[in-house]
Amino acid sequence: MIRSLVLAALIAAPTLAQDSVEDARAILADQPIFDGHNDLPYAIRSMNGSRISDFPYGALDARFAERMATDGAKMQAGGVGAQFWSVYVPASLPEAEAVVQVLEQIDLTDRLIAANSDMMEKASTAADVRRIMKTGKVAGMYGIEGGHGIANSLGTLRQMYDRGVRYMTLTHSASIAWADSATDDPRADGLSAFGKEVVREMNRLGMLVDLSHVSQKTMADALDVTEAPVIFSHSSARAITGHLRNVPDEILTRVKDNGGVVMVTFVESFLSEKVRMRGAAYAAEQGRLGALYSGRTALVEAGLEEWAAANPQPKATVQDAADHIDHIRKIAGIDHIGIGGDFDGIPTYPTGLEDVSAYPNLFAELLKRGYSAEDLKKISSGNVLRALEAAETVAARLQSERGPSEMLFAAEKSE
Repeated sequence: MIRSLVLAALIAAPTLAQDSVEDARAILADQPIFDGHNDLPYAIRSMNGSRISDFPYGALDARFAERMATDGAKMQAGGVGAQFWSVYVPASLPEAEAVVQVLEQIDLTDRLIAANSDMMEKASTAADVRRIMKTGKVAGMYGIEGGHGIANSLGTLRQMYDRGVRYMTLTHSASIAWADSATDDPRADGLSAFGKEVVREMNRLGMLVDLSHVSQKTMADALDVTEAPVIFSHSSARAITGHLRNVPDEILTRVKDNGGVVMVTFVESFLSEKVRMRGAAYAAEQGRLGALYSGRTALVEAGLEEWAAANPQPKATVQDAADHIDHIRKIAGIDHIGIGGDFDGIPTYPTGLEDVSAYPNLFAELLKRGYSAEDLKKISSGNVLRALEAAETVAARLQSERGPSEMLFAAEKSE
């Protein structure tokens, strides 16, 4: 198979024992990774004008080699067997325009998969994912990153499900009328009545509720309402790094009770407190210089360069990612951990996790820390497949009990 041929070519990170990396590769060959979040479709949109016909997918040329973390060979080398492709569009878009662009992103990803059918196949169910994995191809499902992508419409949500969307992140970086973001001022005090109905309808459809990007109150409200496991498609542990995008222990405990999965991400400021604090200090210095040299951009830029030279940028590492997995295991348990790298959606990556081919480095680090092969198989894809199957079971029951929700957002606004 393609996977077995390319896996053998992966060079281990020099800080990890080669035998540990080889053991990790063998485990991932048996139970490949089901990654929770990859932004390659938006990278293609922004860097290549949504064209897949001339996109050098599988053998990146010089235009993209330094900028893309994902291609076919790298996925196979990294032991990736399934991918939630993010059909992301910016939260700043007007909601009607966001719907159009999400549909365009779905179309782009459909075309990408069809054009690379020797290595990828679209999946609709967990059973599809398991079947496709066995062929050595990468199974693809889609995730909407932010509720702005349905424009306050449950009918649109249902249409997105029909097009292959199997999770929706309730917000992105901005709060919306019915759900609050972790990185914006609240608008709905968590989830509004309509927001709770969105969660119920996602349960009825079998679409996973994704709580990355949302506020802690929104997390709690969603966990109060949902009848199916939730996921965090790309978040890490707040107790290790105090970023608001990470998951606090109070919620990790509830994820365990819910049967959900936290898919650890590789955003450096989410993994390393040193990186996060340096970013906060840089932003503070930028504000100070901006006030001091109002309107004099050159002076601000010179001051920032001097500050940066005196305060070098630290790096997160593969060991930092393992620390977050350790903590989630401690609080929620081994059955509630997954991987959501956020590759091709962030500007830099941790040392040892530079692209999707590097996943075995993380699993080798976990082996060094005493994780068993069965533990790693749960983290790679077993846990998220179990959550997806549970969501499908809940959906089958709910569809036998009730039809599609007829709640309108306009009705909520008039109350």
